[in-house]
Amino acid sequence: MKSIQNIKQKFGIIGYDYTLQRSLEKAIQVAPTDISVLVLGESGVGKEFIPKIIHQFSCRKHYSYIAVNCGAIPEGTIDSELFGHEKGSFTGATNMRKGYFEVANKGTIFLDEVGELPLTTQVRLLRILESGDFIKVGSSKTQKTDIRIVAATNLNITESIQKEKFREDLYYRLNTVQITIPPLRSRKNDIKFLFKKFSNDFAEKYHMPPIILNKHSLKYLENYSWPGNIRQLKNLIEQISVVETKREITIEKLQEYIPDNIPSLSVSRIHNCNRSDKEYFFHDFSKERDFIYQILFDIKKKFDDLKNITYRLIKNNTNNKFIIKNQELIYKVFGKQIIYPYNEKNNSIFQIRNSIKSSIKKKFEFKEIEINSSQKNHISCFSLEKQEIDFIQKALKKNNGKRKKTAKDLGISERTLYRKIKQYGL
Repeated sequence: MKSIQNIKQKFGIIGYDYTLQRSLEKAIQVAPTDISVLVLGESGVGKEFIPKIIHQFSCRKHYSYIAVNCGAIPEGTIDSELFGHEKGSFTGATNMRKGYFEVANKGTIFLDEVGELPLTTQVRLLRILESGDFIKVGSSKTQKTDIRIVAATNLNITESIQKEKFREDLYYRLNTVQITIPPLRSRKNDIKFLFKKFSNDFAEKYHMPPIILNKHSLKYLENYSWPGNIRQLKNLIEQISVVETKREITIEKLQEYIPDNIPSLSVSRIHNCNRSDKEYFFHDFSKERDFIYQILFDIKKKFDDLKNITYRLIKNNTNNKFIIKNQELIYKVFGKQIIYPYNEKNNSIFQIRNSIKSSIKKKFEFKEIEINSSQKNHISCFSLEKQEIDFIQKALKKNNGKRKKTAKDLGISERTLYRKIKQYGL
């Protein structure tokens, strides 16, 4: 068996992350078998290398290898593409056509984005996995194929099964061996190697010196969340290589190309959305979260200050009747009793009457005020919105309505500010 280093050199794989190394080891181990493999990972992590490695080190390497992007083929033609069709089977079928499963017989087929397959196609695929049988569109004749299937997806298949968008029996047939490719944000130490590789590649391609990073700009790249993973990094380096004239890239220059406020995305968060909704997650939640926390801290501080001022005012009140009358409320708010102030008539310090004291203790020691969660959320959200609106209005006024400067002062992106202005009708 060839070493991992040789494999990486042959397929142009860069990185020394343990999870990546383990994924490559598993691919090599299962390659000589006919076991179905399911490759998981976010978009842009390089899942396409795994089926190539498996095919190359299998006994099928001298036969066809076909990669199919299931999400890019229209639902109406996917069956024809995969299984073929007979002449006249549908409008436009002027000739008989072989499908991928027939063309790749004895070889390997890679089904990328397998989670996007229609349910009717999933039934046909399951039959191939179980018996090797398939039927062309418009035919009644069963044909055989001997093929190795490697599938990949960036969706949460378990959730798709629960929503009845993916067959559970097909999932277990595909998932005989599971290989997970880690996202780039989990491979921070590999970023400098990837940068150097891509920089040299584009320097050679465009006949120019490679771009380089100083230690601050490298740190910036390592701390970035990379929602588009390696694909995004590669595109970024190509863009900078072509556009920038200076070859040393500073952190300020990097910030012009990638924002500093996109958070890390976990696989589960991306899995829990449809493809059309994924752009929503490439939003600067981390800065907005910090913005919300700051508002909450300010609210708490103001509340504590008000509470302390109120307590001192009540304690220094010379009107004993006021304190006696509101003793229960005072105990409920402050959690303690107030000793009555000095009374000139009898030069003594009044204490709370035992009857009042015992009733308060009984009432508040064993019974708590119950506020349901919806009321709490309503109060919290109302206070939060009010503070947030106030912050945004003051910042807009300070910057004469200029959104770019306002967003910078608030520590959020201009996109977030625009959304907030639209949300609150400012």
